[in-house]
Amino acid sequence: MEFFCGLDVATEETAVCVVDNHGEVHLTVKVATEPEALFAVLKPFVARLRRVGLEAGSLSPWLHPELLKLGLPATCLETQHVRTAMSAQRNKTDEKDALGIAHIMRTGGFRAAHVKTESCYRMRLLLTHRRNLKRRFLDLENAVRHSLKSFGIKLGGISRSKFDQAVREAAADDPFIAELTDAMLTARAIS
Repeated sequence: MEFFCGLDVATEETAVCVVDNHGEVHLTVKVATEPEALFAVLKPFVARLRRVGLEAGSLSPWLHPELLKLGLPATCLETQHVRTAMSAQRNKTDEKDALGIAHIMRTGGFRAAHVKTESCYRMRLLLTHRRNLKRRFLDLENAVRHSLKSFGIKLGGISRSKFDQAVREAAADDPFIAELTDAMLTARAIS
């Protein structure tokens, strides 16, 4: 007899369901979303565990390779394909989703999602953080420009290298404006 497992992964807990090749449920449980905890509950089935399926999500880049390292035959599933396959399900619960994924794994009617390497995710993180910092930098610059316009101070086209100096000179006549814009320029320099 072969076994098939479905995992409905959430941040704190993962619903686990194991079915046999006839569709009979052998295990339904919730465990911490940690590779070791998942392996511990699946250990009695490991010798005959044919497939373990988990839906692609934000934890997949971490969880999928960790399950493979532990020797589990894990497959990451395309979310749209899983959603379509389980659309007839009336009462959605984590346990029922895990059961649905287990049945998808049993029937073989799934489409595997590609899980990128850790280095790809590291590069993506770097680029995302860079883009976000750049946006914050520009948001602060535009906020300074806009707030000064309310007091009739028009900066015009200034290069980035001369922006701080131009703002400080333009706001120098009013101590209140000078103090507030200086705080914004400090925040801009940090970002």
